[in-house]
Amino acid sequence: MKATLALQDESGFSLVSPLKRTWSPCGQTPVVRTSLNHHQRLNLLGAVLVLYQRKRPLKLVIRSYTRTLTGIQVIAFLKQLLRTVPSEIVLVWDNHPIHQRKAVEDFMAQEPRLHVYWFPTCAPELNPAEFIWTQLKEHTASTAPHDLPELRQNITTGMAKIRRSQSRLQYCLNASGLSWI
Repeated sequence: MKATLALQDESGFSLVSPLKRTWSPCGQTPVVRTSLNHHQRLNLLGAVLVLYQRKRPLKLVIRSYTRTLTGIQVIAFLKQLLRTVPSEIVLVWDNHPIHQRKAVEDFMAQEPRLHVYWFPTCAPELNPAEFIWTQLKEHTASTAPHDLPELRQNITTGMAKIRRSQSRLQYCLNASGLSWI
């Protein structure tokens, strides 16, 4: 079967970015600004696409939302995957409750090209898509955006960096340690 493997996951990014070490002149403590509206966030759905016979990353598909993720967004993401990939899709994702919504399950049952498998519960290290978020959080660390458009721009820049580099995508596959990829 000629199929594309879609390794899916979701993550969230807020206006309070994670901090990382930095250098500064001795006696001059670095100052990182933060936003007063720290509850705003972007939620992302993403998938690393792998042409199964090549066992190499093919593409990265991402959608972002300013609202809490629901089954509606998951279905929209699955429709995007189906438009992006002309062949059969073997979707592998975790047991997040939004994946188990009735509307999502009904949609998947109607799509003959979509074959769904589940990662074990409490094993995020097995999902190569998790390593996309790790790289993206490293890119956005200590940026402290003022508002959602600036956060979106930081994420877009980080995603472009990851998409341009096949070695970064390949790292995500290798880091998971899965023998079947």
